Amino acid sequence: MDSPALREALHRLAANHRWAWVASCRDLLASLPGAAQSRHPVTVVADLSAGQLDQLLADEVFVGRVASEAGDLDAALEGLASPQIAYCSPEFGIDALLPQYAGGLGILAGDHLKAAADLHVPLVGIGLFYRNGYFEQQIDDGAQTESYPTIDPVDVGAMDTHVVVRVPLPGRHVAARVWRIDVGRIPLLLLDTHVAENSESDRSIGDRLYGGDRAHRLDQEMVLGVGGARALAALGWDPTVHHLNEGHAGFIALELIDRVISGGDLPAAMSKVRQGLVFTTHTPVPAGIDCFDRDLVVRYLEPWAGRWGVPVEEIWALGLDPDDEHRFNMAALALRLSSRANGVSKLHGEVSRGMFAGTGIGDEITSITNGVHARTWVGADIQATFDEVLGPAWADGDAGAWDQVSAIDDGRLTYLRSSASRRLADVVAVTTGRDLDPDALIIGFARRFAPYKRATLLLHEIERLRDMLGDDGRPVHFVFAGKAHPQDHHGKSLVSEVVSFASSPEANNRFTFVPGYDMRVARALVEGCDIWLNNPIRPREASGTSGEKAALNGGLNCSILDGWWAEMYDGANGWAITSSNDEDPELRDAAEATALIEILGSIRDMYHHDRPVFSERIRHAWRTLGPRVTAARMVRDYMSDIYEPTLNQSRS
Repeated sequence: MDSPALREALHRLAANHRWAWVASCRDLLASLPGAAQSRHPVTVVADLSAGQLDQLLADEVFVGRVASEAGDLDAALEGLASPQIAYCSPEFGIDALLPQYAGGLGILAGDHLKAAADLHVPLVGIGLFYRNGYFEQQIDDGAQTESYPTIDPVDVGAMDTHVVVRVPLPGRHVAARVWRIDVGRIPLLLLDTHVAENSESDRSIGDRLYGGDRAHRLDQEMVLGVGGARALAALGWDPTVHHLNEGHAGFIALELIDRVISGGDLPAAMSKVRQGLVFTTHTPVPAGIDCFDRDLVVRYLEPWAGRWGVPVEEIWALGLDPDDEHRFNMAALALRLSSRANGVSKLHGEVSRGMFAGTGIGDEITSITNGVHARTWVGADIQATFDEVLGPAWADGDAGAWDQVSAIDDGRLTYLRSSASRRLADVVAVTTGRDLDPDALIIGFARRFAPYKRATLLLHEIERLRDMLGDDGRPVHFVFAGKAHPQDHHGKSLVSEVVSFASSPEANNRFTFVPGYDMRVARALVEGCDIWLNNPIRPREASGTSGEKAALNGGLNCSILDGWWAEMYDGANGWAITSSNDEDPELRDAAEATALIEILGSIRDMYHHDRPVFSERIRHAWRTLGPRVTAARMVRDYMSDIYEPTLNQSRS
């Protein structure tokens, strides 16, 4: 192997984001000169000098590792075929170094792609490329502020397909370049409107995730849906199934209908398209759904109505909001045009059937509970232990493998948990300058600071919380992290309230807010926290997968019975916070805060005074949750319940 061949091999490894979950490849790339947490491996490889390459070539062990990883990548890509399933989502969380995600929806989408790659599912992802991502969070004088760094697609491993598609918008067409990012076997296509032929305002359509006004959001969703379908066609791919991950990509139906409509017969065209469309809803509250005023959205629908020779009212009716005749509801559009639809937990499925009852087809919504990609989210040393003791099938959710956790004795379990806590302490120290006692009971809360998630619920019991934080004999340390949307002023006030308390004398330096929440921070938290706290207003948490990540790492959940926890809590694999039936929000929050602080007190006592019982509870949680919370289980459920029936239906 010479220098050009070595650089090419390293570039192949860096450009395929399989390193995001294959530890040996990630470690290899991290060992390169110039590698750092903030630099994508593609830029690290590109910046290697001739002298550095010569030094690497002289290291026979290193060259052997490169050859081994390249061989593994070739084997992982063997037998690739044209994708049969297109997975359409407004965001994808693959890794912190590819900041194209905002929160749970994007992380779920990234985990879906990774599990599909592991299971050889013939799938392609469709999304947008955001030149400024979501935002980077800073805390300035106790308040959240935002910055928007510019992201060059090439610098984050995107490859130019040399395909440009054009999307009709009111009074004009917008061009979108198609970038490709490889996620193991799965290609992810991202549409980028930063194209020279576009006007300056149209170039900014893909600037920020969930940014801009309502017209800007409509522009984005037209590019995502219509542009996504056209990108697939331009690349010669014709998937049988189009999976809408939330309603943001619902306008893909316009392009699919356009291909089959004849003689203005919209119902017949819809019937054909419906056979291959499936829809996953992620929100249990109407406020979480994208809706647009009639006067705005009709301007976007009129070109299609004119093209098909149908009244615009016929297209408008497809997205008619069941509760407001003047609004166009993207979830209702997706639901009416899909042959199958699901929520993301059993409870969420029930809530969704009620929420969409007005569409007349809400009762057809089923559920597939979200899971998380195990090898992305489980710490390296715990993975190694699982591989040794349980066998590699644990990551796929194999129940027989997880039954072997009894072989992990208390001593080894304590060592693993302590090591993870110490790594979290290092992250906290570097990020905040504060100390975290790794021997304390570490309780984590990290999520989007939406008001319904109630980040400040604990502060309702401020006196008892202060006493807990001041107890030197049974130390407890809380670690909070999370972002509020830049336009969510209530959510930002919650961030400020948590930051203020963390800085107060009452916190006793045992309550820390970690700024800059991203996948890197999230990984440190779910690995290092002993208890994972989740206290939303039931039933507003559709799934809440962060607790699943903590569970795989040996963290125990303490949660309201909402989302995935409502169906998987068995009374001994964590703790349930008693929900209040009080209709007064203040009384409800007060009652649930009291229930929470009392549970945390009992958990603290068990952790410090009865560690063998605490350890056995971890093993029990692994046995009962491990087979159920992985993305591999989730994607297998999608294959059996959604994809395969839809493929068979479309073929017949």
